[in-house]
Amino acid sequence: MPLLKGGVVAVDRWQCAANGETLPADGPVIVPFVRWRAERETLIGRNAPVGVRLTNTDPVADLAPDLDRLELIVLEFPKFTDGRAYSQARLLRERYGYRGELRAAGNVLRDQLLFMQRCGFDAFELTQGQPVQAWVAATNEFTVFYQPAGDGRNSAMQLRRAAILAN
Repeated sequence: MPLLKGGVVAVDRWQCAANGETLPADGPVIVPFVRWRAERETLIGRNAPVGVRLTNTDPVADLAPDLDRLELIVLEFPKFTDGRAYSQARLLRERYGYRGELRAAGNVLRDQLLFMQRCGFDAFELTQGQPVQAWVAATNEFTVFYQPAGDGRNSAMQLRRAAILAN
């Protein structure tokens, strides 16, 4: 499955360990939220990065105390009409200040890439067969936005104000 990160195709160094599966001896691992809650102390004690995969019904607030321990959070889009992961992303970035990798997975569509970026996603799991180069091109289609959002980019008004002050 291709991974788009930072506007380029990247190697996914993370391994997934579902509930009940043995954790890999070393290397970064992604676990489901249910497993994180059940094995939190063991996972924190690992000498390797840990990421958590959330369904769109998992409470983001429950992760807030541990965000500094997580290098990756994967948010699920079960179908393109279900936008709860957008809200989860904005909460993680804007309310809880999460600065690690925020990855979109599941039914991730190229038409929604811009909205996902604006909510704070910086990595995307693409399904096999999707035109990867079209995704790469889409990451830079727009460079200026009118409204502030969770991606940290300055709005058009902020850019305009900065240009005026610079002159």
